[in-house]
Amino acid sequence: MISEQSFRMAEIVRELRAQSDDTEEILRAISKTAVDSVPGAEYASVTLVTAGQIETPVIVGDLAGKSDNLQREFDEGPCVRSAIDDVTILIDDMRHEQRWPRYAAAAAELGIGSVACFCLYIEGRDFGALNLLSSTPHGFDVDAMGIGELFAAHCATAFSAVREKEQLRAALNSRDLIGQAKGMIMERYRIDADAAFRLLARLSQDSNIKLVDVAVQIIESGPE
Repeated sequence: MISEQSFRMAEIVRELRAQSDDTEEILRAISKTAVDSVPGAEYASVTLVTAGQIETPVIVGDLAGKSDNLQREFDEGPCVRSAIDDVTILIDDMRHEQRWPRYAAAAAELGIGSVACFCLYIEGRDFGALNLLSSTPHGFDVDAMGIGELFAAHCATAFSAVREKEQLRAALNSRDLIGQAKGMIMERYRIDADAAFRLLARLSQDSNIKLVDVAVQIIESGPE
């Protein structure tokens, strides 16, 4: 049964990965598919912690967004904790949750009955969690939690692959921009490629601006 479920989840995530070209797109697809695939899930969100900043780029259902807003407001809650600690967290009945009392009281008032959070990825100091919500207490049984963990594990691989593709595209784009700016400098000042790159690097250092941003400025200024 577990192997069949894992195979099915792998197939679902493989399709998501093939259809998604950027991180926001894959996270949106993951969240929507989680609601359809995990029994009890009615709403979903993804919480990202990047360089200490918490954001929720994807929300399925208003209640998921309100839940994340409460956690930012009270600086407590299961979503960030699940990501940072690389653990699965279940709040079985929000009315009786004691670990995050302020969040739990406000969430129960909104009509959130139970929450399941699954670590999505950890990369250095960056973290992510997939959060599933139900309006019903005890909305996620043992089978649902098992499916959720399988789904999150497969999604973590797909998400990392999409992030790597994005980073590669960004690196290639930066290289092209720097090369274009270097060519303009070579033509403008009649210098060779090494001298042009050194000039770019010095401008970047003196202005405390990234090399690629200096290149963009030079390209946008056009030939003189």
